[in-house]
Amino acid sequence: VHVEAAVAAGKHVFMEKPVAVDGPGVRRVLAAVAEAKKKKLGMGVGLQRHHQQSYIETIKRLQDGAIGDIIAGRAYWNGGGVWDPRVTREQVKSDLEYQVRNWYYYNWLSGDHINEQHIHNIDVINWVKNAYPVSAEGMGGRQVRIDPKYGEIYDHHAVEFVYADGSRMFSYCRHIPNCWNSVSEAVHGTKGTAQIDKGRIDVKGGESWAYRGKNDGNPYQVEHDVLQASIRAGNPINEGENGALSTLTAILGRMATYGGKEVSTED
Repeated sequence: VHVEAAVAAGKHVFMEKPVAVDGPGVRRVLAAVAEAKKKKLGMGVGLQRHHQQSYIETIKRLQDGAIGDIIAGRAYWNGGGVWDPRVTREQVKSDLEYQVRNWYYYNWLSGDHINEQHIHNIDVINWVKNAYPVSAEGMGGRQVRIDPKYGEIYDHHAVEFVYADGSRMFSYCRHIPNCWNSVSEAVHGTKGTAQIDKGRIDVKGGESWAYRGKNDGNPYQVEHDVLQASIRAGNPINEGENGALSTLTAILGRMATYGGKEVSTED
């Protein structure tokens, strides 16, 4: 709603990820993106890896064919979880207030942690592929975070996404303490592999490459600097479409884990 109103008023926009929690929300954002482009308005999205130099350089090399055709990607956000509910039901006046204050644990506010958090890693694989999945199937559930105070979201998701060219992205995210943790992205190609989060490319029978440069500032700040600079230069960037479609990818994964059946992006 705020994005639509801002664009209607002719204002530049910065959206934090995820930009929506369901299909209708994504369609509204895409409509706002199209309108912003018509009005030549800037639109940034909080997927800050797009403004982190090690990611930029590594993915450019991959898109230039460093490891051949990309046949599979792996995306992880496995950790112990986020903050516990900040208030109890006894401390607030209504269940609505309880949900809003503990927004992370309710789908209508966060879209589950595959959407609110793991979207970062999913987006990186989409970026490498320069494409978005056409279908997904997966599984998930609530294994340890089962107390009613934790709302309705799952504590683990495992999804296999399929791209139009038949390649796969294997996506895993978990909020369970004392398990194997990883926040990372990797891809496998016909000529080698790459650990993108580490800025490393390994070619079969060839030389390895690793990013040796420095990241040009904190990417959380750089994403704002880039947007503002583009506006001042009179050529505003618009990252809204990718933000919306990577959000849709995460939503697709959530729906696949919830339903236990293959789901298409078109669905």
